[in-house]
Amino acid sequence: MNAYTLPETTEPAVAAPDTLYVVASGDLRLSANVAGWPTQQKLEADFADAVAAHGWTVQRAHGVDPETGHGFIDSQRRGLEVFADVPPDAPVVVVDAVWQYSHHVLAGLRTHRGPILVVANWAGDFPGLVGLLNLTASLTKAGVAYSALWSEDFTDDWARTRLGEWLRTGTIEHDASHVHALPALDEDADEVVLGRALARQLQREKAIIGVFDEGCMGMYNAIIDDELLNPLGIYKERLSQSALVAEMHRVSADERAAVRAWLDDAGLTFHFGSDPATELTEDQVDSQLAMYVAALRISDDFGLDAVGIQYQQGLKDVVPASDLAEGLLNNVARPPVRSRDGARELYAGAPLPHFNEVDEGVAVDALVTNRIWTAMGLDPATTLHDIRWGDAYDGEFVWVFEISGSVPASHHGGYASSYSMRQPPMFFPLGGGTLSGVSKPGEIVWSRVYIADGSLHVDLGRAHVADLPTEETQRRLDATDRQWPIMHAVLHGVSRDQMMARHKANHVQVVYAPDAETADRGLLAKAALFDALGLQVHLCGDTALT
Repeated sequence: MNAYTLPETTEPAVAAPDTLYVVASGDLRLSANVAGWPTQQKLEADFADAVAAHGWTVQRAHGVDPETGHGFIDSQRRGLEVFADVPPDAPVVVVDAVWQYSHHVLAGLRTHRGPILVVANWAGDFPGLVGLLNLTASLTKAGVAYSALWSEDFTDDWARTRLGEWLRTGTIEHDASHVHALPALDEDADEVVLGRALARQLQREKAIIGVFDEGCMGMYNAIIDDELLNPLGIYKERLSQSALVAEMHRVSADERAAVRAWLDDAGLTFHFGSDPATELTEDQVDSQLAMYVAALRISDDFGLDAVGIQYQQGLKDVVPASDLAEGLLNNVARPPVRSRDGARELYAGAPLPHFNEVDEGVAVDALVTNRIWTAMGLDPATTLHDIRWGDAYDGEFVWVFEISGSVPASHHGGYASSYSMRQPPMFFPLGGGTLSGVSKPGEIVWSRVYIADGSLHVDLGRAHVADLPTEETQRRLDATDRQWPIMHAVLHGVSRDQMMARHKANHVQVVYAPDAETADRGLLAKAALFDALGLQVHLCGDTALT
């Protein structure tokens, strides 16, 4: 017999009775993990108290690293090590008080046999809710069964009752009565005819989305495989962010100055300081404007119909933030950029839709929205937001939709109503400015393209943007990230908890319409187009079709 070296094996651990095993998925960036650790500790303590009230105990599956000073799983490798010691049939809870990289724990959760619960605190200061939504969407794509729960401090009856439900049954059934199947459409309606025609055009002529590196910040849910994407008529051009940096170096000082002069004339306010470590500087903005020019030229080189820049990770250690460039790309009115030989203006008079953080669900949605709104003669400027947080105001629940700065200026009412502030050093060590403002009151259509059960789905709904007093807007900015653009969104016929339980992404796509009737028509055209492309269309809340 050959004397092969066999791997050492151990028997899997056995779960202790009435014990939950808690894991904490965190950021890859040390600065973010250190800053969020006290908030995470508070959430874990609150959750442990709620568990104890049901007669159960909590066991943390991993400790605090004495070198880093935090107890987050901060890499995929660390996640594999942690789950190797978790009893495979034990109930596991992922506790999220911060943004987390879902792939840190996805491998362990995919093979775990026991019930899985993802929980977050209801708070705006650290984006635990955003992290929860990304992880649950990633689990949905992976086909992993899970439950989810959220609470300010887990002392309320709603959260404790549902926690008890999960402890007894291993699952939580949330209310999904707001979700409706797409009814039979009137094929003679103008909007249905338009949607069907645009779908045929897309599948016949096809489109290309440019992907500057994939899988941003562990967002497994944001990757759509070619086998699902290509039947829509959409193909990927896979690009390297190193090529973007190289192209930035080819943008001349005169070209950068021309873009800056255009923005100054348009009324964009830059909040400059002198300390580049904590304040916005002229050099940071100069680099961002070079990125804007470079992104357009590379997009033109490859004939892109939409483009996505990852930025985190990689670019954050090389150049200032991409958000200002992204916001400019998403707007109809923007600084003109000519081809390298000066012969042509690139994408003249139109946005080049940008899908922030290379979220390919956003890419599909932005591309479709751009074509429908353009065909309807509407402003096609569209963007994603994080579903960041929310609170009641004057008798209704108003969401804080917020993203790091890639919102088109028209959503704020124009450049004169927009401003640029330095990105938070915790996430953006080299700084760079936002394209920020307060989203104008008005009617919007919201949506999300996602993967479930191995196929593409889309949720569609209606909402309006509320006009909150300045002091309430500032309170919400101070409770989240004051540097970032904010939208006060009121969803029609969808409660807070219905949205949290149902939404399959940390991102939501939004686009304005001039009035409610036009927004309804736009939603109908989107539904018809997505249906013709073969997506499963779900109407959420109160729409003209439900």
